[in-house]
Amino acid sequence: MSENVEIGLSTADYYFDLPKELIAQDPMEKRDECKLLVMDKNSGKVEHHVFNEVINYLEPGDCLVLNNTKVIPARLLGVKEETGAAVEILLLKRKEADVWETLVKPGKKLRPGARVSFGDGILKAEIMDIVDEGNRLVKFYYDGIWEEVLDKLGEMPLPPYITHKLQDKSMYQTVYAKFEGSAAAPTAGLHFTDDLLEKIREKGVDMAFVTLHVGLGTFRPVKVTNVKEHHMHTEWYQVTQEAADKIMKAKESGHRVICVGTTSCRTIESAASEDGTIKASSGDTSIFIYPGYKFKLMDGLITNFHLPESTLVMLVSAFAGREHVLGAYEEAIKEKYRFFSFGDACLFI
Repeated sequence: MSENVEIGLSTADYYFDLPKELIAQDPMEKRDECKLLVMDKNSGKVEHHVFNEVINYLEPGDCLVLNNTKVIPARLLGVKEETGAAVEILLLKRKEADVWETLVKPGKKLRPGARVSFGDGILKAEIMDIVDEGNRLVKFYYDGIWEEVLDKLGEMPLPPYITHKLQDKSMYQTVYAKFEGSAAAPTAGLHFTDDLLEKIREKGVDMAFVTLHVGLGTFRPVKVTNVKEHHMHTEWYQVTQEAADKIMKAKESGHRVICVGTTSCRTIESAASEDGTIKASSGDTSIFIYPGYKFKLMDGLITNFHLPESTLVMLVSAFAGREHVLGAYEEAIKEKYRFFSFGDACLFI
């Protein structure tokens, strides 16, 4: 029963009413000119700024942690070869050379053995098996280079709450995206321009690049009453020795580690030891951060405004306090901030 769940551990504790018109449908023309809400995580005090003013809150010696994953155009629209029926395949995770774990629509039509054609046969696929949560293992057949075929036929896998078609694929990619593998963008990073990053470097702020390939589980709703019972999806991450060294240098010299996005936060917190140190590592993480979690490394967080009752709102609440966060969201709604992937940003510090 929900009334027996401790406050802060019930999914309903993270509900807020969001007017639909505040869900951003298109990216900002100038990335760094969106709004920025800055909140003192200890007092809950809120200030309103423009994103490029984030530099004023960064100090020489701080370390900014950024996720350099690259979104692949993972949404493929094709036809079932036997019937010509329209189908959709969404790439989730590469299992081996040309075999992917995928999400398919409609599932009833795509049983093992079914064959699909994309782009007049430039790309073909066969459904191999049904795995966890109804996902399909799919083997692809094509001539040439996979990345080029995918770039030609695939669409960016925008979240379900974005109904507008993306005119420019690069706008759902950070300017520092490097390693392909994400089914969704680490959206807090979308606000940075090369120019702003250069100014931040010139100020003496270090930058540690980590990688976490964002899965669609990011958008999966929490369906349990008790937060503790939610099953978190796994995602692959990597922290290089260079990134670990930069993070430790900031910590050891008394400076702050500020994560750009919840994915960067989950990466370094996954790689951190209980004693607050971090070493180079890689692997799958299913870390779930909610109130009660003790942060080992993160001192500040730049992030977007997240969905009600989502694991991301829970993570932010673990860092800045549930009441403070919901208060900041209330203020943002009042001030007509834009929400979710293409929306405005927050800095919790």
